[in-house]
Amino acid sequence: MIDPEDFGLQNLPYGIISDASGRKRPAVAFADRVIDLDALVGANVLDEESLRGAESLNAFLSRGRTTWTSVRRRLQQLLGTPADAAERNAVAAASLARDAVTMHLPIAIGDYVDFYSSLEHATNLGRILRPGGEPLLPNYRHIPIGYHGRAGTVVPSGTPVSRPHGQLKAADAAAPHLGPTGLLDVELEMGWIAGPGNLAGEPIAADDVRAHVFGYVLLNDWSARDIQAWEYQPLGPFLSKSFATSISPWIVTLDALEPFRVTEPARDPEPLPYLRARESWAYDVELEMLLQTARMRERDQPPHTISRTNLRGMYWTVAQQLAHVTANGATIRPGDLFGTGTISGDRPGSAGSLIELTWRGRDPLALPDGETRTFLEDGDTVIMRGRARRDGARIGFGEVTGTIRG
Repeated sequence: MIDPEDFGLQNLPYGIISDASGRKRPAVAFADRVIDLDALVGANVLDEESLRGAESLNAFLSRGRTTWTSVRRRLQQLLGTPADAAERNAVAAASLARDAVTMHLPIAIGDYVDFYSSLEHATNLGRILRPGGEPLLPNYRHIPIGYHGRAGTVVPSGTPVSRPHGQLKAADAAAPHLGPTGLLDVELEMGWIAGPGNLAGEPIAADDVRAHVFGYVLLNDWSARDIQAWEYQPLGPFLSKSFATSISPWIVTLDALEPFRVTEPARDPEPLPYLRARESWAYDVELEMLLQTARMRERDQPPHTISRTNLRGMYWTVAQQLAHVTANGATIRPGDLFGTGTISGDRPGSAGSLIELTWRGRDPLALPDGETRTFLEDGDTVIMRGRARRDGARIGFGEVTGTIRG
């Protein structure tokens, strides 16, 4: 469900659309419409050639913050109070109904990295997987933990997710076998999108977020927990994560998010100098995760909220993630995707994964129609939504959805 009030002039998120013609081009979401940016460029009311006929936003992302800010201001003029009849006519011609377009991946993703930056999530998993021991590994408070994911299986919201197969080994089995996961999970995350990259060998400073980060999307990093348990030592997740990652279709820019920056959580011990930023890069973004089973759909029952949390509590922010991922001289490029890691809070019902919400199946979720869930079953649909509200300002991220098929 998309609320038009989430997409006012203060937001204007970017995406890639197509209509009945099948032609892809860039657009922004505005109120209950989408605005065809290719049409505005063609009508000579928007001066940004990287948006003309583009099938991804990568070229626009490479142009940098000066261009992003200039285009944003021009769009606010055109969609707010156009100067003359020609501008009004161009905007009207470029305005399309949401249900008349198909949304696509907004970027061509070259690399995808997923971090592990929620202290609460890491602590919960430590307590589940290492009961009685220290929940956090010794490096957690010193370094933004992450792994490289599979860019080729990042999919747009609404794409069905097939139940993955992999090696499974029960604790009492002598050998593993190949089969479908029985512990299919979700991870409620956000993802930030890179703009201009860096030269090989040149680290990016934690203070340079604005120069290298375009904006954020919602992200669901689907996870097969039983496959992961067998394969992850010593190198970490592989088939348990690479089968699908879903993202929302609209990228909300850093300029739109600026009013929602808040103080970061305290870190102890103090990070190494390269991980320190002069500004805070935490954002007050409310997040909600909902579940709708096949039976609920058949009975026209709405999705049920299973978690509410907030991005603001993440232990490591985009600043530390950006600095760390390039500290060894690695490059980033326009359109690269970086997941925040599962976002969990410190209150009941604020965890960002089923393994936490059900304590690895010990405490099943009770749904309104009498069904229960520990992990996902075929036909289940997961919906994640995001919104920022502060001092009368409001922006939305829309939603990211996916339905499990066997």
